[in-house]
Amino acid sequence: MGKTALITGASSGLGAEYARQLAAKGADLVLVARDRTALDELASRLRRTYGVEVEVLAADLVKRRQRNRVVARVADPDRPIEVLVNNAGFGLPLAFEGNDIDDEVRHLRLHVEVPMRLTHAALGAMLERGHGRIINVASVAAFIPRSTYGACKGWLVSFSRWANGRYRARGVTVTAVCPGYTHTDFHERMGLDPGEEGVPGFMWLQASDVVAQSLRDVTHGSAVSIPSLRYKVLVVLARFAPPSVAARIGERGR
Repeated sequence: MGKTALITGASSGLGAEYARQLAAKGADLVLVARDRTALDELASRLRRTYGVEVEVLAADLVKRRQRNRVVARVADPDRPIEVLVNNAGFGLPLAFEGNDIDDEVRHLRLHVEVPMRLTHAALGAMLERGHGRIINVASVAAFIPRSTYGACKGWLVSFSRWANGRYRARGVTVTAVCPGYTHTDFHERMGLDPGEEGVPGFMWLQASDVVAQSLRDVTHGSAVSIPSLRYKVLVVLARFAPPSVAARIGERGR
């Protein structure tokens, strides 16, 4: 996990936790998010604490010109990216019929088009070198019907499984990380209180545990990482649940 890691959605939540844990392992970082101030603050803490180099790249990945700057950085052969973490994302209300369709399109692009483009940009240089790690942050929602969020994450899991099978023998692994309900500021940005989401306390995970487990799975070359035993069991049970029951399960939480 050394050398340089580029992390999208790095200003908070799981993205910031990936930055901390990878820096602790000695990786230099490229932090990508829209909030330049938050990135600068995090970068300063990481440089001071871990003595690593941290580059800040403020960009809205849904906007073509800004996204292209990140794509170019990922593909730069003179400054190789060894670990790519596709983490940027946001949530929408589950009532698809009431959502603004343009918001849904932006949601789709950020969760599907952006990681696809960045993965494509990373693969060329990684395959030429014969090594590299790509981490696609998905969700257990990929296995449970959950409006367009689950659909986007399902695509990401399927793509990661295929890509890992295709490229692992050539030294490049692709892992879809599928956490369950995790304490981050994700729900706060949606205006939700985790205490009022109808999710039992024991189902909530800590971001530090999710990232640590996923990084262990990444080092083993796993195509899919589902941090915590409780969610591994839930995913298995969801496969056998009638669609109506699975949909009701998917209505809970953020």
